[in-house]
Amino acid sequence: MIIGVPKEAKTDEYRIGMIPAGVEILTRHGHKVRIQAGAGAGSGIPDEAFTAAGATLVASADDLWKQSELVIKVKEPQPCEYPLLRPGQLVFTYFHFAADKTLSAACLKSGATAIAYETITDRQGRLPCLTPMSEIAGKMSIQEGAKFLEKPQMGRGILLGGVPGVARANVVILGGGVVGHNAAKVAAGLGANVTLMDINLDRLRYLADVMPANVSTIYSDPQNIRAALKEADLVVGAVLIPGARAPRLVSRENLGLMKAGAVIVDVAIDQGGCIETSRPTTHASPTYIVDGVVHYCVTNMPGAVGRTSTIALCNATMPYAVKIANKGYEAAAADDPGFGQGINMVSGRVTNTAVAETFKRGTGTCFHLISLLCFVDWQFARGVKTFGEQPGKKGRHVLHHHDWQWEAGWEFRHDLSEGRRTARGDSDHDHSGPHLGNRCACRGPALRNRRRGDCRRWPDRRSALSRHVEELLDFRDQLLPQAHH
Repeated sequence: MIIGVPKEAKTDEYRIGMIPAGVEILTRHGHKVRIQAGAGAGSGIPDEAFTAAGATLVASADDLWKQSELVIKVKEPQPCEYPLLRPGQLVFTYFHFAADKTLSAACLKSGATAIAYETITDRQGRLPCLTPMSEIAGKMSIQEGAKFLEKPQMGRGILLGGVPGVARANVVILGGGVVGHNAAKVAAGLGANVTLMDINLDRLRYLADVMPANVSTIYSDPQNIRAALKEADLVVGAVLIPGARAPRLVSRENLGLMKAGAVIVDVAIDQGGCIETSRPTTHASPTYIVDGVVHYCVTNMPGAVGRTSTIALCNATMPYAVKIANKGYEAAAADDPGFGQGINMVSGRVTNTAVAETFKRGTGTCFHLISLLCFVDWQFARGVKTFGEQPGKKGRHVLHHHDWQWEAGWEFRHDLSEGRRTARGDSDHDHSGPHLGNRCACRGPALRNRRRGDCRRWPDRRSALSRHVEELLDFRDQLLPQAHH
C-alpha cells in the first residue's frame, strides 16, 4: 500500500502523523511511505530522518494526496484539502465530525473512507488513540488557564497556588475522564483548591481515592454546577461523548454567576464545546471575553507542544496503521470490532451511530430505521469481502441500533452454475431470548423492536441474502422522504 503523510494545514499545528520509527515498520512490511517535505519540522524531525528510515519525500501536498491510498494525518482535513479527497481513499486522522457540518458534508461528498482516531475503542471500551492527546490537553488546560488568569492577559490576577496568607485559586473541572483527571493532578500539584465534577459515581469514588486532599469530588448536576461557578477562578470543560457533540453544561446566563476576569478553558471545543459561549480559537489568537469571562477555546491545544504530542500520538496510532495497511480496513474491522468503531464514513455513507445522530433532521423510529439500514448495507458489503473466499462459511448477522435489531442467517458459497459467489439466507430467524421476549417465526430477515416485541418483515421472495438486503434498502428508500434530512 502507498501511505502518505502530509504536512498539517491547520493554523499553528506542529504535529505530524508519523515518526521515523513508523516509516521503518511499514516499509519492513512491504509498504511505500511518502512524506511531504518539511512535514516534521514542527516536531523537530528533519526530512533526513524520514528518508533514512525508508520514506520518499514529496514536494507538494497535491502530489502526495494523489499518490496515496492511505493518508495518515493528525487533524481533520482543512478546506484547502477537501478537493484532494477522492472516492476509495482511506484517511486516518482525528475528524471530530460532530463539531463541523461543513467537514462532514465534504467528506461524504468525496466518497473517501474516514477512519477517526477519536472513536476507536479497545477491549475495555477505552479510547486508545484519543487518550494520549487527552492527557496532554488536560495538563495544558491548567498551564494555559494559569497564564490567562494573569492581569496582562485580562484575567483576575490570581496565582493558582496562592502564597502564605493569601487564598488559593478555585479550579472547577467539568468531567472526570482522562482530561479531567490530568487537569486535576496538575492543578492540585500547583496548590489550587480543585473541584472535580462528573455524573459517574464509580468514577468519582476512584478519583476520590487517588487524588490529594485539595481535590474534592462533586456529583455533576445543574445546581451543583451553578454553585461551583460562583466560586470558580478557572473552569475547565472536560466532558466527552465519543463521536458525538459535547453536552452544553454552562449557559450564557450562567456566566453572570462568575467573577470578572475568571477564565474558562473549554477542552471539549473540538467536539463543539460544553460552554454555550465557546467558539473555536487558535494559538495565534487563543482568547476572547464574554460578559467579563476570558474564554480559551483552542481546538488543537496539543499542537503547541508538537514534539511531545507527535511521539505520544504515533505510539498509539501506529499499530492500527499497520493493521490497515496489511489487511485492509474491512478485514481489520472484522478482526477487531473496536477498530471498526473508528470507521465513521464509507463511500458517502455515515457508519458511526453517534456521528449520524448528531446531524439527524428527523427523530424517532423513522430515523433509527434509516440509520440501521444504511449500516446493514455497509456491513453486508464488508462481510462479503471478508468471507467471500471461504465457501461454506456460515454465521448469523445480528445488527443492533437503538431499539431495533436486524438479523438473518447466511452461508457464503460458490454458485458454479452461474459462475459467481452468492450469499444464501436461512429460511427463518429466532427472536427468542431474555432480551427479546416472545418467539417470532418470520421467514427471512426482519427488523424487530426489542421493547415492544413487534416485528417488521418482508416477503421471502428468494433465499439469497443479497435479495433480502435489496428489500431492506428499498424499504429505507421509502422512508427517506419522511425523515427530512
